[in-house]
Amino acid sequence: MRMLPTRGAKLGLGLSLALLACGTALAQDVSTNSMPGTDFTKYHTYKWITIEGAKYPNQIVDAQIKTAIDSQLAAKGLTKTDGDKADLYIGYQASIDQERQWNAYGTGGLRWGGGMANATTSKISVGTLVLDMYDPANKQLVWTGRVTKTLDPNANQEKKQKNLDKAMQKLLKNFPPK
Repeated sequence: MRMLPTRGAKLGLGLSLALLACGTALAQDVSTNSMPGTDFTKYHTYKWITIEGAKYPNQIVDAQIKTAIDSQLAAKGLTKTDGDKADLYIGYQASIDQERQWNAYGTGGLRWGGGMANATTSKISVGTLVLDMYDPANKQLVWTGRVTKTLDPNANQEKKQKNLDKAMQKLLKNFPPK
């Protein structure tokens, strides 16, 4: 005799699957990439730079983002500096709504004479944060990472900071690359 699931069992299973799907949909997605052959052991200091043309959140959210990143980089042994001599230049772009991402090196605080002849743009989705690390000696992007579902404009300040801390921990989990 074959047992068929009852209506209640079907409803419970359906509800469980729906909750599981919602939990998965809210998870932060992380992707990173680095320049092949880069010796990350030579980087000990970093300096924040502004990426010209990029959109930034208000000063409060900007400070929250930088604090979350600074904390993770300090745990990795990197020291923040405001001086001209830094091993890495670090910049970020964030999207509270859908915005353009500027893909160019040599913009903003990174002008190396003539700048970039080719700058491209792409879309970054709501709540996405893109973090870029540049080697100023070689004038090239050496590491980039993207984390989604990070910035919720409707969340309270405590929840925003908690989300940012969690996102930056995930984003920089495998930094520096092996």
